[in-house]
Amino acid sequence: MVTQKSGKFFVGSIVTFLIIFGVIKIVLLTSQDAGKQAVTPESMVAEDVAERIKPVAQTYIGESPVAVAAVVEAEESVGGGQQLVTQVCSMCHDSGLMSSPKLGNKADWAPRIEQGVDTLYNNAINGLNMMPARGGRPDLSDDDIKSAVDHMLSLVE
Repeated sequence: MVTQKSGKFFVGSIVTFLIIFGVIKIVLLTSQDAGKQAVTPESMVAEDVAERIKPVAQTYIGESPVAVAAVVEAEESVGGGQQLVTQVCSMCHDSGLMSSPKLGNKADWAPRIEQGVDTLYNNAINGLNMMPARGGRPDLSDDDIKSAVDHMLSLVE
């Protein structure tokens, strides 16, 4: 009776060993195949690596670089307030987004005009409620903002 239990134990041990051996072999073969299919980079030179991992785009928060600011100033000095309103202000003021007064709508602008032009300039330069300071363009000068406000006011007069 002792030999019958030990025989079953021996056979069970061999079967368990074969199953474990088979699983390990499958894992190792799969790992080897994955290693064979791995793609190696063309070059590991520092310049090539830097080229592959460089950012796709750049974001400027705060002041824009001098070259970008010069281009923006050159573009805006040509068109003045009208161009600035078209490029920046109209995003919200065309549709009245976030309760902004619509361009050319006298009823929307009347309460603001009653406060005075200096108040309008101040609100446009420093921001008010949902409107960001300088329309979200910190690179614009006070004179640029004032010319944009003047153009918007000329649309309701």
